Amino acid sequence: MYIAPQNTDLLLSEAQKEALYVKLVEQINKDFTFANESVDFPVAIAPIDLKVQLHEKIYRLIQHKFAEYLNLLYIIDVPEDQVKKLDGSDLVDLSEQVVFLILKREWQKVWFRNKL
Repeated sequence: MYIAPQNTDLLLSEAQKEALYVKLVEQINKDFTFANESVDFPVAIAPIDLKVQLHEKIYRLIQHKFAEYLNLLYIIDVPEDQVKKLDGSDLVDLSEQVVFLILKREWQKVWFRNKL
């Protein structure tokens, strides 16, 4: 049964434990490319580096390419109601929370594809 992780670190460790971390990175690369925001993370990227680089990418998108950011969320299929619940007063915190929502959705896709 799928249980959504409570934070980014737990999600990434769960992906490693399930031996699906590489597939998670591949899914992220695929969806970002689909949105014309290529990130091209190497599959051997350390979880902490993935988290940091993803955070930087989302922060830059929110600040400088907001329409592309919204398109990315749409393509990844991040639930709109969850995004609306976020506090946008601090862009650093907002982008960190959005990274978690993105990772959560990407993990859900990978988990279901490989477990069902």
